[in-house]
Amino acid sequence: MIKNIKYVSVVILLILVFNGHAQQNIQFTQYIFNSISINPAYTGYKEEWFGQMGLRSQWSGWDGAPKTGSLSIDGVLDPVERRHGVGLQVTADKLGAQGATSVFANYALRLQLDNADEHRLALGVAGGVTQYSLDGNKLSPVERNDGAIPDHMITTWKPDIRLGVYYSNPKWYAGVSVQDLFSNASSNEEFQFNQNSLESLYRKVHGYFIAGALFELDPGLLLRPSVLVKDDFKGPTSLDVNAMFIFNDKFWIGGGYRTRARIFDRDYNNISVNKLSSLNSLSGIAQFYVSPKLRIGYSYDHMLNRMSGLQNGSHEITLGITFGRRYQQILSPRYF
Repeated sequence: MIKNIKYVSVVILLILVFNGHAQQNIQFTQYIFNSISINPAYTGYKEEWFGQMGLRSQWSGWDGAPKTGSLSIDGVLDPVERRHGVGLQVTADKLGAQGATSVFANYALRLQLDNADEHRLALGVAGGVTQYSLDGNKLSPVERNDGAIPDHMITTWKPDIRLGVYYSNPKWYAGVSVQDLFSNASSNEEFQFNQNSLESLYRKVHGYFIAGALFELDPGLLLRPSVLVKDDFKGPTSLDVNAMFIFNDKFWIGGGYRTRARIFDRDYNNISVNKLSSLNSLSGIAQFYVSPKLRIGYSYDHMLNRMSGLQNGSHEITLGITFGRRYQQILSPRYF
């Protein structure tokens, strides 16, 4: 076990110090129900085959506002030892004239750290491709016949990988991950669409840290606080703080707060920090188990900055399904 801890410490260090250039990537509010979207090491955590569909409409009421759909399935290949988690993720994102569709295959090696099998440490990797597109017909240039703007749909694709580490026990969890490692490019030639330079379409390197805990407040009533730190290694760090109440293992309800966090000292802090509002959004989140195998989630994000009142907030709905049956009793319910 000591050797495993030393090895994982090195992996975590490499992930945290990896440098990149970035803009903010897609983030679902309901990642707290299924963290496979931000950490490949989470793959197979539920120790049963689980599929989830998610739909997100951000800043509803604005023309061209972001719309995202995702579909994922993951489970364990060996139902007895439960050491090998595998999964598949498909994500489609639209923002005005631009779009991105990703397909990633996940694998997680899940190490058992104690004889009671209450402590697991997972090392995850995901590999896949993203197709980027730009529909010139949806753009309204000031000057017509601009050579920098295509007059039709243009597409390209880019392979990428993701890495993650995830530790869990019945009381708390923590994980770190890095996404889109191949996006650390410095040459505009790597962002060309038929000679149209569209660097902003590409997703960039992002690092994630997640952690949470579980407290029993009363028989049948649990409290599950959690935190997520997302960083693009260049701009403001995003901080999510959430708390969910769980009633009789069937109904989850709670909320979250998203803000800008000044964790790292960067050049932009000395130039524009007073111009950047730390306020972002408040979220209301709920999940209901229709049956032991079917769950439905809904969340609403209300903007707190200057965008408040200019749009109708962000809506997100998820549908989760458990497939098959459990081959042996899980020692602790999967609250994380």
